[in-house]
Amino acid sequence: MADKTLAEEKIIIALDVGTKPEALALAERLPDARLFKIGMELFTAEGPALLRDIAGLGKKVFLDLKYHDIPNTAAGAVRSASRLGVHMLTLHASGGREMLGRAVEAARDEAARSGRPSPALLAVTVLTSLKDDQLREVGCGGSVADQVLRLAALARQAGVDGVVCSPHEIEIIKREFGAEFLVVTPGIRPEWAAAQDQKRVMTPAEAVAKGANYLVIGRPVTAAASPAEAFARIVEELRSFTTA
Repeated sequence: MADKTLAEEKIIIALDVGTKPEALALAERLPDARLFKIGMELFTAEGPALLRDIAGLGKKVFLDLKYHDIPNTAAGAVRSASRLGVHMLTLHASGGREMLGRAVEAARDEAARSGRPSPALLAVTVLTSLKDDQLREVGCGGSVADQVLRLAALARQAGVDGVVCSPHEIEIIKREFGAEFLVVTPGIRPEWAAAQDQKRVMTPAEAVAKGANYLVIGRPVTAAASPAEAFARIVEELRSFTTA
């Protein structure tokens, strides 16, 4: 592995469900999972109370709302998320350097005020559902890799902790911006799971070998007959890779 993080702590379970009971039931069925992603659908349905409930189970929250607004509004949202004690959160890198920089300042100021750690701020580069031709449809010239690198550079300059990108951009991000710049990657599918709607996918061990710090995994675990067994299977794959 590129870092010393335990296998269990590298896996972010995506709670892509619609209600609090479903989310809490999944979290309880995954006692060894440490970090859970709460996205737009679930947060919109259940609100901040769900974050507190997940934390009450001894879990950490990755709040994936992809903030993208004028700098003052984005900074305020980051400040509020920091007060909720989230471990990580996302912003769209395409919001620009000022928006990203104000978000970084807000997170640090709130951490200093509260005495709690600042959440890791992650800039979303290009959604893993997009390909080159779809980028051109929205006015972005060049390839997906070009756009990812451009936005990652912007995020780095603004002081953001890392990026969210597809597994296929991990190596270039690490090479250009260093080992300490975090890479969180969705589009992770074990060989025994279907790709579904992610177009740029990779297995967990392959992604970690390229330098990914965290892997976002949803349906291969959450839709399995036994989520705990599926999670354990992925953990064992990562452990086997580190001892190979």
